[in-house]
Amino acid sequence: MSETAPQASTAAQSPSTPRSTRFLAARPVWLVGVLAALAGAVVTEAFALAARAAGVPMEAASPGADEAAEIPVGGFAGGVLFWSVAGIVLAVALARWARRPARTFTVTTVALTALSLVPPALAPHTATSTQIVLAVSHVVAAAVIIPALAQRLPVCSGDPDREGTVR
Repeated sequence: MSETAPQASTAAQSPSTPRSTRFLAARPVWLVGVLAALAGAVVTEAFALAARAAGVPMEAASPGADEAAEIPVGGFAGGVLFWSVAGIVLAVALARWARRPARTFTVTTVALTALSLVPPALAPHTATSTQIVLAVSHVVAAAVIIPALAQRLPVCSGDPDREGTVR
């Protein structure tokens, strides 16, 4: 008695495509980057707050400093937002000029994330538990932000499924 609607032919309308994927695919790269950065900042700050609650001292020293300074509440989120700007600019540039934007973005940002683990390991006058929390927070932020932006970028230039509309 009831008729079924015809199946959608595009990935953007397919019922098997997650709703969040369809939402992000229809947005400009920079906006997906901003949304991913905000999500990454919230998740990373929540991780840091959990570490504080578990008793991890949130004091770290920069190279050359004589003593560690308090990492303020919101400091992790602020760091994520600050460094995400570079990632968003990179994603927008790759969407416009790279031959394989998604792959280039993923390889570059994973390598940069790996490099970002060095400063926490070398932080003088910083408890080992704090160094670990700092390093893991970099991975947490990257795990939220990189996939969201990489998924929005075209696989290759001229990709009909994910055009690199920068807008």
